Amino acid sequence: MSKFSNCPIGVFDSGVGGLSVLRALRAELPHEKFVYVADSGHAPYGERDDDYLIERCHTIVRWFRDHHQIKALVVACNTATAAAIHVLREAHPELPIIGIEPALKPAVLLSRTKLIGVMATRSTLHSEKFKRLLTSLENQATFVLQPCSGLVPAIEAFDAIKIGAACAEYTGAMGRFGSNPGEIDTLVLGCTHYPFAESSLRLGTGMAVTYMEGGAPVARQTRRLLEAANQLQVGDQGKAAIVRLYSSGDPLALASAAARWLGLKADALSLVA
Repeated sequence: MSKFSNCPIGVFDSGVGGLSVLRALRAELPHEKFVYVADSGHAPYGERDDDYLIERCHTIVRWFRDHHQIKALVVACNTATAAAIHVLREAHPELPIIGIEPALKPAVLLSRTKLIGVMATRSTLHSEKFKRLLTSLENQATFVLQPCSGLVPAIEAFDAIKIGAACAEYTGAMGRFGSNPGEIDTLVLGCTHYPFAESSLRLGTGMAVTYMEGGAPVARQTRRLLEAANQLQVGDQGKAAIVRLYSSGDPLALASAAARWLGLKADALSLVA
């Protein structure tokens, strides 16, 4: 076991959406310690340009390394991954950095109608990284792309009325959902916030449509990298491991979201970075 095994894993997102990835990470890696940052004071990332996002990501990673000596980093945000993951890996070559991308490849394998919906922020859909992914699959399925401005802030605010209205608008704009030819049978949730709006989305798509999100693949890749580096935390040592929560916005909102969606009773602290 490496001397770094007891160090935490850093996880960050523009806000509370990355908690969906943290949920998958904790299920896959139950003995690990995590430090989660919600950069809500600088959200929504989906409406920021790449230069702003790159600088913000650099700042957060430096904070993780200076204050928590993380052994791995999970960028739990599709928008930040698309904009900044390549420069973060160049700046920190010795640090395992795991990003997330819309689950288009698994969706292609699963879909029977080969008509796949993709909901994501405008920045993600316009990113070069996403365009390359889409191009690599262009002959394997038809993708209906739906930018979802306003849904992330509604989820951040726990505003059920706005969440419902946004979900109804966007699913309605995408076309028919179902299992018949010409219907969307698979929906890719291309933002880590969107799984927390599933009940509202289901009103527009029906229960038969398969939803794809990226948390589980990210968790499995994190495990593989830690195992390869001999840094996996195992055994009883992890039983007392805690999750530390930080927010550059309202810490109480993050703590409330963690309690609501993860059953995690933990105070959140203010992030000054």
